[in-house]
Amino acid sequence: MESAVEDQEKIMKMLVKSARQTDFGKDHGFDKIESYENFKRQIPVRDYEQIKPYINKVKEGRENVLWQGKPIYLAKTSGTTSGVKYIPISKQSISNHIETARNALLCYMAESGNSLFANGKMIFLSGSPELERIGGIPTGRLSGIVNHHIPKYLRGNQLPSYETNCIEDWETKLDAIVKETISQDMTLISGIPPWMQMYFDRIMEVSGKKVGELFKNLSVLVYGGVNFEPYKNRIEESLGRKIDSIELFPASEGFFAFRDSQKTEGLLLNTDSGIFFEFIPAGEIGKPNPQRLQLKDVQVNENYAMIVSNNAGLWAYDVGDMIKFVSVKPYRLIVTGRTKHFISAFGEHVIGEEVEFALTHAAEKLHTNVIEFTVAPMVAQTEGRSYHEWFIEFEDVPENINALAAEIDHNLREKNIYYDDLISGNILDPLKIVPIRKNGFIDYMKSIGKLGGQNKLPRLSNERIIANALYNYKTN
Repeated sequence: MESAVEDQEKIMKMLVKSARQTDFGKDHGFDKIESYENFKRQIPVRDYEQIKPYINKVKEGRENVLWQGKPIYLAKTSGTTSGVKYIPISKQSISNHIETARNALLCYMAESGNSLFANGKMIFLSGSPELERIGGIPTGRLSGIVNHHIPKYLRGNQLPSYETNCIEDWETKLDAIVKETISQDMTLISGIPPWMQMYFDRIMEVSGKKVGELFKNLSVLVYGGVNFEPYKNRIEESLGRKIDSIELFPASEGFFAFRDSQKTEGLLLNTDSGIFFEFIPAGEIGKPNPQRLQLKDVQVNENYAMIVSNNAGLWAYDVGDMIKFVSVKPYRLIVTGRTKHFISAFGEHVIGEEVEFALTHAAEKLHTNVIEFTVAPMVAQTEGRSYHEWFIEFEDVPENINALAAEIDHNLREKNIYYDDLISGNILDPLKIVPIRKNGFIDYMKSIGKLGGQNKLPRLSNERIIANALYNYKTN
């Protein structure tokens, strides 16, 4: 916390020095980099498509391409625009993934005094740990890779079993997880919220009890991957009692941040773990030469795209996440959305944080439980005005769905002045809700082969691919 800025400076210099003799280092004049200004000049911001030629060399088994030697793993992840992506993990960077999760738990133990959960059974809802080989490099989902590095002192307490974790079909795997855990003393449950909720639903169905009643010593939830707020009410209802939670911000590209305190807002940025961070102000995103800031220059309450360089060979890499600092002493942030997941079909530039706020507060006010949702623009083809179309799966469809739509619309107008101008100027109609039938989103994800694991449904899209498909899952 105290040395974040100095640590970032040291990491930038260490990364450049370590990779001078790599293909990437030679191509980008690493020998000329003495300062952050040189760093920005020599290394342009790039996305996966732009770094792919180097990744392809790595996949061929070549050494010293992006980082010294070869990666020890390739993390396989689904991209929204690039199809399957392969992200290198090196001997130096694997500790970032393992030790950060450990540090999050240790911070929680130190602050809360609760260490008893470490004696019970802990479930990690993750992808398969089975790995294939590409160019001689073990390759698989990040959660499966990390599974191979869970410390020995936790192994005996870890569930589900290796065999169950290897089941590819999510629903078959879920049944096996329930069978293995239902009679155990579960004390910690970890996973991304939508799949955690599916586990809770299934375990309540089988046991006939609330999760917190069945697992009397369950005291910690660990989650990440998507915003927890839209799932919070339903998960708390499933638990039946208050349980501490630890939010994480992991990705294949690095473990970026974690909740270090139950008493403060935001996640502590991981500034001393082999990752050099840069930030692009929201208004600069998409420009040919966007403004780039290092950590010491960021402001609170500004949206930034997060750019990372790391000790596995990613360089000024746009991870696609939007963040906002809630504090700079220390550097704590919240994730506000994805740079590619927004709606600006009419110039409104609505982001994930805004739609989640609008829906969460409207649902609370009108006592409605939301299971899942996504939003897309509906562009008027002939007469009438365009509008935002919200696809929502409810616990119980509210009697007055128009009142809910009006409340969401009101909240969104308060959050986003561009959207408000479009509505007040009669350019857009207020939003409309399409109720989705029970398990409709699960069935949709299953239909595209993305049910379970770390797969997430985009909250927002400028296109209507998901929206048009969801008409098949609406209530009658």
